[in-house]
Amino acid sequence: MSPRRSGPAQHRRIIWQAASLLLAYPDHGQDRRLDMVDRAVAVLDAATRLPLSAAVGHLRSTPLIDACSQYADVFDWKRRRTLFLTYYTAGDTRNRGMALLAFSDVYRAAGAVPPARELPDHLAVLLEFAATVDEKSGYELLSRHRTPIDLLHDGLIGVSPIYAGVIGAVSATLPTATAADLKEARRLAMQGPPVESVGLEPFALTIGVRGGSK
Repeated sequence: MSPRRSGPAQHRRIIWQAASLLLAYPDHGQDRRLDMVDRAVAVLDAATRLPLSAAVGHLRSTPLIDACSQYADVFDWKRRRTLFLTYYTAGDTRNRGMALLAFSDVYRAAGAVPPARELPDHLAVLLEFAATVDEKSGYELLSRHRTPIDLLHDGLIGVSPIYAGVIGAVSATLPTATAADLKEARRLAMQGPPVESVGLEPFALTIGVRGGSK
């Protein structure tokens, strides 16, 4: 399930930032984000750079309206391809509220204001935090949620190889999955996220993912 380990450890922030920008919702700031990714990944080795550069090329060659539609089809309507990491383990249950609060607490402890226009467990938000605010805390959160990240990667392979490549690049910066990780991933893949109708209020926290500040 784990992609090949990435290159030098000092490059992982570059990979996280590039992935964060590539996983942002396509909007009129996309060209600027893609230029940033192009410049950033130039220092990576060819194998590590390839999936990120492929995503840049795909998004540059896709009309914006089509890119928006593709993004929604890939990420917004399938619970096993969501970018919200706590959904894989907590679903629509009371436990998810506490899981979201834990993300916000990590952001605040690092001196960052939790996002106001996106849930704090959105993968692009976490990647930006890890890349630009607190590498250690961000790495710990990413590692703690590597099973959801791997499930997302597996769900994308047959649907969107381009986005699967971006998630694979992120996975390659994390510790190799343990036997317990693999067992939990199999269980979640078979059962899906828990379901509990509790009327969760939106946890309105802001690193722009939907037409925001990227």
